[in-house]
Amino acid sequence: MKFFPLILANLFRKKMRTVLTIGSFAVAMLLFGLLAVIHGAFTGGVDNAGVDRLMVVNKTSIIQPLPISYRDQILRIPGVKAVTFDIWFGGIYQDPKNFFPSFVIDTANQRQVYPELAVSDAEWNAFVADREGAIVGSKTAKRFGWKVGDRIPLKAPIYDLDPWEFNIRGIYDSARAGDDLSQFWLHYEYLDERRKFEKGDIGWYTVKLNSADDSVRVEKAIDDMFANSAFETKTETLQAAAASWVKQAGNIEFLILAIGGVVFFTLLLVTGNTMAIAVRERIGELAVLKAVGYSDRFVLFFVLAESLFISMVGGALGLGLAKLLTVVVGDPTGGLLQSFILPGSAILLGLAAAFGVGILAGIIPAMSAMRLRVVDALRGI
Repeated sequence: MKFFPLILANLFRKKMRTVLTIGSFAVAMLLFGLLAVIHGAFTGGVDNAGVDRLMVVNKTSIIQPLPISYRDQILRIPGVKAVTFDIWFGGIYQDPKNFFPSFVIDTANQRQVYPELAVSDAEWNAFVADREGAIVGSKTAKRFGWKVGDRIPLKAPIYDLDPWEFNIRGIYDSARAGDDLSQFWLHYEYLDERRKFEKGDIGWYTVKLNSADDSVRVEKAIDDMFANSAFETKTETLQAAAASWVKQAGNIEFLILAIGGVVFFTLLLVTGNTMAIAVRERIGELAVLKAVGYSDRFVLFFVLAESLFISMVGGALGLGLAKLLTVVVGDPTGGLLQSFILPGSAILLGLAAAFGVGILAGIIPAMSAMRLRVVDALRGI
């Protein structure tokens, strides 16, 4: 640390160059942070879905219904802990741009299958007792300023029965980062008594297992049970289903890796060029350090420290700004993304990448300085 003032003095003898290099690093790490946020928004649900829950859909297509009678048959399969169902409702609040996922749910089993989506017992009981009641995720409630007791009108183009009005009876939340807090839940009985088609049918089943080890066996048992029926099924883990939905949006991970690779390669060139110029400008000074007794190793680490200072300060500034944007600005899509957070793991990865770029960018100029011959350098002064 006693040489830190000397490192700063060397860096800021060309203030504009150093500031611009740190700024370019900060912008690049800001981009890295935002890419990590987008990656998490698309894949966070996959990680949280788990393999101890199965999704059972119609083999033809997820938009085709399944009979509600399948529920009890699935529940009798060994290894099955609980079964619930959902129907896509597709409600719209005031304007089609106000999108959020709305589902008709099985109130008797929802909490057993999704215990992480927590709502208080008092609010849940009030919801169960009210046929027109609804539970809404904390993210959507905050987005529209809804609170418990509000009466919310929704349009439902699928069912073409307006108006649909709901009483907000509870707000659910989750302690896990990445869980979907944007959903809107309503009663199956309320839908079934009003709709004119597919009465007695549901959209898909979610099966909670006693153990994730049972997933392959139970998947096969469910599909075999309904093989050759009028409503054949396709069963897979909820994690696999979530991953397939993400893939429909394109190879997000490849795009992020490609963009990130270009960003870090550019940083490597910019920082390396800065350090090479800095070393070339100070050949005489480095030779003097060696002449008065400082070792080649000291000169090596001295130049590397300058490179690392630029990379780590720029990296910390960029990642800090990315974190600030996710907290202050929030989701720019207005709730279309399931999550919009910069996790601590991404911040650590970004700092590690900044450290690596700092080492790689400074190693060649540092090696050049280390191999510098005092006689040759002083001859040119």
